[in-house]
Amino acid sequence: MEPSELRKRVGGCKKLAEGIGLRSHSAVLKWKRIPDKHIVAIESAFGIPREELRPDLYERKSEAA
Repeated sequence: MEPSELRKRVGGCKKLAEGIGLRSHSAVLKWKRIPDKHIVAIESAFGIPREELRPDLYERKSEAA
């Protein structure tokens, strides 16, 4: 997922920054990709699965038949 899409889904830079405990929303604006160190916090705060946030780092869990 691109940072711009994430910002839209959570309601903006300020909400994203506050949700994961960053002091300033300006840090979020500088992201070229979602930093791996924030993946778990974003997943916890906003309920977006880590596999969706960074599919290059996390595999989608296969559904049991």
